[in-house]
Amino acid sequence: MSGPVTVGDVVTAARGDGRTAGRALEVLPSRATEVGGVAVSRALPKRTRRTVGAWCFVDHFSAGPLDMKIGPHPHLGLQTVTWLVQGDVLHRDSLGSEQRIKPGQLNLMTAGRGVAHAEDSTRNATAAGLHGVQLWVALPEATRNGPPAFEHHAALPQAEHDECTTTVILGEFAGLRSPARTDTPLMGVELLARRGTSTVPLDATFEHALVVLEGVATVEERAVAPGALAYLGTGRDELVVTIAGTGRTRMLVLGGEPFPESILMWWNFVARTSTEVDEARDDWQAATERFGSVRTRLARVDAPPRQ
Repeated sequence: MSGPVTVGDVVTAARGDGRTAGRALEVLPSRATEVGGVAVSRALPKRTRRTVGAWCFVDHFSAGPLDMKIGPHPHLGLQTVTWLVQGDVLHRDSLGSEQRIKPGQLNLMTAGRGVAHAEDSTRNATAAGLHGVQLWVALPEATRNGPPAFEHHAALPQAEHDECTTTVILGEFAGLRSPARTDTPLMGVELLARRGTSTVPLDATFEHALVVLEGVATVEERAVAPGALAYLGTGRDELVVTIAGTGRTRMLVLGGEPFPESILMWWNFVARTSTEVDEARDDWQAATERFGSVRTRLARVDAPPRQ
């Protein structure tokens, strides 16, 4: 599941916009939209909260039986992070990668100066449904114009903290490190919490946010449910979450050093200037070699007009 960012989200993200210095707790509603025929809840970006560390995009999707088809489309200056809870998705890209992803596995595509990919649901998702999250990480100046790459990780490090099982998707957490590539100091962890209170360690130099995928979590007496992003600010060395009832709550904790660069987000691109966006759009529409081609029968996605 990939983008796009629209004018209903945010076009530009200036350095420091919406950022809170120090500890905070802001529970912000997500925006309902649609990608590839699938309804999604877009937690990031938003006009009041555009990035969390280098994390710049979060789409949460949960649907019953469906046939998702997202044809070849380009990316620039970002990493796509695909994390599933239910169902299967087949990824194909212009590097020649063809990778089926299942729940608990990680697909990470680094766009660099340009890459294209396509995604479609498998028979399992068509029959049983699809639930997961698509995230983007903004690449820093040092690597955003580098070569594209793709990696798949079938197993990721896990640990137990009180009533919570943690899976390290990206970065380092509680002494465990994901094998996946990171270009800035950041972390992404799935928490699967049972009834009771769990305390998980955080890096106090990072800013953090919490996105609930299933169930309800309570943080500082505030309930956080699917359809919202809880921004936690900086300066926290731990997160205390309480789960009531008999069910489990699944959530993501995203964090990173506050991103120091101004970024411009448009469609599926993370750039710095309008000129870069215009050139990337023109290259995609002209089918130049920049983004390559994807071996699939799915129809190529045209870029929207620039406004």
